[in-house]
Amino acid sequence: MGNDRPHLQTAPRVMGNLPAYAALDLGTNNCRLLVAVPQQPGRFRVIDAFSRIVRLGEGLGASGRLSEGAMDRAVGALKACAAKLENREVAGVRLIATEACRRAENGEEFLARVEQEAGLKLEIIDRETEARLAVAGCSSLVDRKSKGAVLFDIGGGSSELALLDLSKRNRHDLGPAMVAWTSLPMGVVTLSEKHGGGKLVTRPVFDAMVDEVAEHLQNFEGRDALAEALAEDDIHLLGTSGTVTTLAGIHLKLPRYERRLVDGIWMDSRKVEQMVQGLVDMSFEQRVQNPCIGKDRADLVLAGCAILVAIQQLWPCTRLRVADRGLREGLLTQMMNADDAWQRGPRPQQTRRADKSSGKPGGRR
Repeated sequence: MGNDRPHLQTAPRVMGNLPAYAALDLGTNNCRLLVAVPQQPGRFRVIDAFSRIVRLGEGLGASGRLSEGAMDRAVGALKACAAKLENREVAGVRLIATEACRRAENGEEFLARVEQEAGLKLEIIDRETEARLAVAGCSSLVDRKSKGAVLFDIGGGSSELALLDLSKRNRHDLGPAMVAWTSLPMGVVTLSEKHGGGKLVTRPVFDAMVDEVAEHLQNFEGRDALAEALAEDDIHLLGTSGTVTTLAGIHLKLPRYERRLVDGIWMDSRKVEQMVQGLVDMSFEQRVQNPCIGKDRADLVLAGCAILVAIQQLWPCTRLRVADRGLREGLLTQMMNADDAWQRGPRPQQTRRADKSSGKPGGRR
C-alpha cells in the first residue's frame, strides 16, 4: 500500500476560524482540485474548486509515453491550480497523479516539468492507495443498512474496485470494511483507444469491450468476498466516475449537468441497462448533442458503459448509487482525520504561506 500521509502539509490559514485543506487529482483524463474546510464530523465545506479535461493519457496505450500535446494541456491546467493555491494558506495539501503517470515511461520526467513550470510537486500513488481513497471519498454515500457494497471508480486509464463488508465498518472510517480490492488496467481512454477510438462503436465492438473487462474481473481473486450478502440481495453498487454521473444526468433528463441533483441518487439497475443500450444505439453525433454527454465525453462514454456492464454482470445488484465525488474527497477526509480536524473545532492559528515544492510541514526543507 502507498503512503497515506499527506505529501505536503503547511501551517494553516484561518478561514473564519477553520483551517483549509487542498487536494488535487491529476488523472488520465481530468485534472481536479478541491479546497475545503472541516465542518461536523465526517463532513467539510468546499470553498474553491477546479476541473478540466486534459486527456493526459491520450495515445499512451500505443506509445507507452505521454505526448507533448497532452503534457502541455496538463501543465496548463496545473498552472491554473497553482494560481488558486498561490495566496491561500492551508493546513494540509496533497497533490496526486494516477494511472497515466504510473504507466508512462516519461511519467517522472513529466512530474519534474510540472514542478519546474507550475511549482507543484505531485506524487504518483499506487493502485491500492487509489482504491482506498475512493472508499474514503464516497463513504458517506454507502447504505449502512446494507450488508455489503461494491464500490467502483471508472477512471481514464484504470478502474478501481473495492468490496465492502459493512459488518466491519467504523463510524467515520470504512477502511476496515474493505475486504477485497482490485485495479483493472483499463479506463475510458485506454479501452476506447484500444477498440477504435470511440466515435464509431457498433454493438459487436461494444460487446468486445464488455468481454475484455469481464475477463479481467474473472482474474480478481476476491470477487466472491460478498457472495453471501449478494445471494440475499443485500448489497448495492456505488459508482464514482464520469460514466455513472453522465448516466444519472440522462436518467434525470437534465438540460445541463448539475452536481447537486446527481450526487447521491439511486438508480434501478435494469433502467441503467436500458440507458446503456440506448447509448449504444446512438450515433456519435447524437451523443455529442446530449447535454449530459457533450463533445468532451462522446467518444469515451461507451467504454465506461462497457466497464459498468461487466461489473453489473459479475455483481447483479438491483440498486446503483451515484457519487459525484472520489479521490479528492478521500484525500481531504484522510488529511482532516489525521489532524483530528473534526474534533479539534475552530481555534486561532498562526498563518503561513504554502511552499508547494517542499513536501514538508510549514515549508521547512
